[in-house]
Amino acid sequence: MRLGLTIGTLSLVAPHATVRGGVFRLVVPLSAADLGRPLDPSAPPATEPLVAWDDLGAGDGQLVAFSEGGEAAQPFRPHDKPIDAYVAAIVDRLDIRSPSARPPAR
Repeated sequence: MRLGLTIGTLSLVAPHATVRGGVFRLVVPLSAADLGRPLDPSAPPATEPLVAWDDLGAGDGQLVAFSEGGEAAQPFRPHDKPIDAYVAAIVDRLDIRSPSARPPAR
């Protein structure tokens, strides 16, 4: 699972019946360096966006957790959906601490 920033929605003229009930979101995958600074949805993406199916209702500019590949289809077994990425969570808060700020081992 990775973290990404939603930047838009993809519209389909005639969606496949198995993907009704959700929307396709454009998601920019974020690196550890991206997470260490304020997120700006209006800035150009640092990496190429991907398309992820979302039935949770994420909006533009939201931080989401997403799965890719075979893991993206797992929640829908035995009725597979024709998707390669799935928004699994909308992130409300993310706390990042540097490795040196960890408490000492006991």
